[in-house]
Amino acid sequence: MNEIKVNLEFCKNFINEDEYESIFNKVKSALVLLESKQGKGNDFLGWMDLPVNLKKEFLEDIAETAEKIRNQSEVLVVIGIGGSYLGSKAVIDALKGYFNTQGMEILFMGNSISSTYISEMTEYLKDKDFSVNVISKSGTTTEPAIAFRVITKLLDEKYGEKSSERIYVTTDATSGALRKIAIEKNYKSFVISDDIGGRYSVLTAVGLLPIAAAGYDIFKLVEGAKNAYHHCNDNCIAYVSARNILYSKGKKIEIMANYEPKLHFFTEWWKQLFGESEGKELKGIFPAGVDLTADLHSMGQYIQEGERILFETVLNVLTPNADVLIPSLPDDVDGLRYIEGKSVNYVNQKALEGTIQAHTDGSVPNIVIEIPVIDEFNLGYLIYFFEKSCGISGHVLGVNPFNQPGVEMYKKNMFKLLGKPGF
Repeated sequence: MNEIKVNLEFCKNFINEDEYESIFNKVKSALVLLESKQGKGNDFLGWMDLPVNLKKEFLEDIAETAEKIRNQSEVLVVIGIGGSYLGSKAVIDALKGYFNTQGMEILFMGNSISSTYISEMTEYLKDKDFSVNVISKSGTTTEPAIAFRVITKLLDEKYGEKSSERIYVTTDATSGALRKIAIEKNYKSFVISDDIGGRYSVLTAVGLLPIAAAGYDIFKLVEGAKNAYHHCNDNCIAYVSARNILYSKGKKIEIMANYEPKLHFFTEWWKQLFGESEGKELKGIFPAGVDLTADLHSMGQYIQEGERILFETVLNVLTPNADVLIPSLPDDVDGLRYIEGKSVNYVNQKALEGTIQAHTDGSVPNIVIEIPVIDEFNLGYLIYFFEKSCGISGHVLGVNPFNQPGVEMYKKNMFKLLGKPGF
C-alpha cells in the first residue's frame, strides 16, 4: 500500500546536512517531550492517544445517530466556530463530489456574525427538513450562541414540540450553558473532553458526527489516524525539522499549496491548527494558503518575485479520484495539439512540477507531502500527522502549542462595546 510521505528533495538547496543534523536532535527531544506528556500544555493532550482509545461502541453510536439524522432530514446545520467546524468541513469538502446534490446537505452556521448570512440561511431552511448539531464547550461563545438562538426559534416554529428530536448537542461533559440546556430539553448529546482543544478535536464527536451524517466512513478515517499514530514519527520529524530550519533563515510565512480544490478547507483547518498553536510570544511561522493553479494567476507573481520570506508546503495528490482525456480537434486553433490525448491530471502534475521548479529557482523552498489518493484513510492520517507535527513544532519554538490566550483580546473589547455586564 502506498503511504503518505514527506519529501524534502526541493529543500536541499536551502538546507544543508549539518543544519538538518543540528536541529534533528532538538526536534527529537521535542517529540520525546510531547510523547512523555511533560511539556507545556500537557493538560490538553487527550487527542494524542485518541486514535487507539476510541471505542467501537462510541463510533457505532455516532454512526447510528448520523443514520437517524439522514432519515429525518435533508439538511444538517452544524453550528460552531473555529475547531468546532473547520475539521469536519475540511474532510467533507475533500470527499464530496463537486456537483453532488445527492444525500444529506451539510451547512455550517455560527462561524461568523454576518446578518446577511444568518438571514439567508433561515430563509433557505424554511422549505427544508433539517436537523441541527450545535458544538460548543461553554454554550456562550458569541457567534454560535447567536446562531443557536435563531435556529432554535425556526425549529420551534416549524416542528413545535418535536423540535427537540432534531437537535444534537456536542459540549462539555458536566458544565456550561449548553450542557444545562441539553439536560433540560433532553437533547441527544456527545461530549467534548476537557483535555482536547477545539483545533485538535476532528477525531472526536465534534468532527465525526457531521462527517458521518454526510455519509462518509468514520471507521476508515479513524483507521488512517491510527496508522499515523503508529507510523508518522519519521514524517513528523522531517516536516518539523525542515520548517524550523527555514524559519531560522527568515522564512516567516508557510504557504500550503494544493492542486486539488477539494483541499481548500483542509488548508483552512491547517491554518488554524498552526496559527493558533504557534503564534505566541512574538514567535511563529505565519500560515497561509493558495489553490493552484488558479492562484498562480493572482498570488503567483508575489510568490515568484516578492520578498523572500516564504516557503511552501505542497499537497501532492498522486492519483485523482477521476480523470479526463483532452480531446482532439480538426484544427489547432487553441494551440493544444501537443497535449491532445493526454489526461488532464497529467497536465496538472506537470504544472505542479514546473511550479515547484520555478519557485525553488526563485528561492522559495518547497516541502512536498505526497498523498496516494484523497479518501477517508489518508485524510485521517493527515489530520493526526499535522496535529502531532504541530505539537512537536510548538515545543521546538518553546511556546505552549495548546492554548490561545490572544484569542480572548477581541472578545473583551467586543463585550465592552456591547455593554456586556462585567466588561
